[in-house]
Amino acid sequence: MARIKGAMMTRKRRNKVMKLAKGYYGSKHSLFKTAKQAVMKSGNYAYIGRKQKKRDFRRLWITRISAACKQNGINYSTFINGLKKANVTLNRKMLSEIAIADPAAFTALVEQAKAAL
Repeated sequence: MARIKGAMMTRKRRNKVMKLAKGYYGSKHSLFKTAKQAVMKSGNYAYIGRKQKKRDFRRLWITRISAACKQNGINYSTFINGLKKANVTLNRKMLSEIAIADPAAFTALVEQAKAAL
């Protein structure tokens, strides 16, 4: 029985890595060993970055809401507590959008939160 060689699958696997490493600096885009290391590292960075993006946006929304609250004479934590007691279920993303686009509506929300406290 003839021996089966793995040349085709090896080439496919290497080409897949090389395609992902396209555009990398120096030998990282042309040599398989360094390209493989760079692709693995960039995959790790991408995975971590997807988690960090969520944190960063939440931090941005909270900062925007806090700034809008200060203009209305209330602090952020008191505002959020008042909204929960008033059964207003708006997430932070929407609250920050309202604070930017429609300050009058945000002021109404602040008054509602103050009334619930």
